[in-house]
Amino acid sequence: MRTVAGLIDGVRAGLHGPDPAGQRVAVAFTTAQAVRHEGRTGGYRNEVLSLRLGAAVGSCAVEPGTLTAGALDDCAGARVADLLDHPLLPVRIAALDAYLMHVRPHAPEHGARPHPLPAGGSLHRSRARARAVVDLLPPPAGGGPGRVLVVGVVNSLLERLRERGTRYVPCDLKGGATEWGEPVRTDALAELEHCDAVLASGMTLGNGTFQPLLDHAAATGKPLVMFAQTGSAVLPRFLGAGVTAVSAEPYPFFWLDGGPGTVHRYGGTR
Repeated sequence: MRTVAGLIDGVRAGLHGPDPAGQRVAVAFTTAQAVRHEGRTGGYRNEVLSLRLGAAVGSCAVEPGTLTAGALDDCAGARVADLLDHPLLPVRIAALDAYLMHVRPHAPEHGARPHPLPAGGSLHRSRARARAVVDLLPPPAGGGPGRVLVVGVVNSLLERLRERGTRYVPCDLKGGATEWGEPVRTDALAELEHCDAVLASGMTLGNGTFQPLLDHAAATGKPLVMFAQTGSAVLPRFLGAGVTAVSAEPYPFFWLDGGPGTVHRYGGTR
């Protein structure tokens, strides 16, 4: 699979499972979060749109406060086929994710390797997830990437890269600075040629910036590792077409409670 549009067209054509015109979303909901970990200087907010299809939940992160008031009403009870044509990209991605999660859930028979996350506080669990994500990159000591473009800044991921001795370029549409005072670039495409690998958030699906990352990785052979709460069932479909590994984390996400959890890893070296 080479494009998100092509994947959606395949779903519409019934190439990936039952006709989406016969599949209806039962529940649509949003999850909002504000975070400020002890010992860290900054905080952040998350907002995620999620759609329930059978036993599956598909999700897409949005910029806090940007989801239109009628979006949930549009989704609840709607046919997946109609939501794949919705004018809002996050709705289309959440619907695609729900459908693919429904027809091909994360399981070893589908190529997923479950990786446990421990119980504990939010920062403890964030660091555990960061290890699960970053360790999908080739190790720098073994001829792996010397400089990683990080698209979607998460300080725990940067912290893990620092522990590994991996240089990185932090990039996020919000700009600002990292926990260590490093400037955050806002134009990921301008940095691609200067980096040896890409570590990117699934949020790139929801803001329309995933495709150029995929195209660059496919053209150059550079490792592209995705960490996905958004589109956790979507991104594994691009393995071998530019994506080299995925850490898939479907709803409920690690930050929602303190109990043990699981991420599902595809590809990579571990």
